[in-house]
Amino acid sequence: MGISCAPAPTNKKEYISDIGRILVEENGKKKYYTPKEVKNAHHKSKWYDGLDFSCWAMSTFSSHGDFDIYHEETGEVCDYVEMKSEMLTGISNAPAADWASIPDIDLDASWLDLGELFEGVLEGIGEFIAGILD
Repeated sequence: MGISCAPAPTNKKEYISDIGRILVEENGKKKYYTPKEVKNAHHKSKWYDGLDFSCWAMSTFSSHGDFDIYHEETGEVCDYVEMKSEMLTGISNAPAADWASIPDIDLDASWLDLGELFEGVLEGIGEFIAGILD
């Protein structure tokens, strides 16, 4: 049986901003960062106090494939789409002016894998409608 991931950070926008800033400073601007790069950024951040919840940042900054490989290797049971959806919901509630404070990250949304998010949402809607029709 796998280990569950740690709970999500409470201030998702601030967490993603801090981790994003460190990732860009340490590794340059990229579409995706490796889980190791994200974990290192988490450990260098103010958020690391012995509790490692860097997989929440991995869901935002790493590719789906790298995220899954990392979690297979560690034995943690984490859902990329679900976690990314939660993180993006947390930062999307921020006022538009706050988005400018996220440092030098491509805000063209290509790194967000929105297709997977919508796919997960549509799947849930389909299950909901199927439940009503049953």
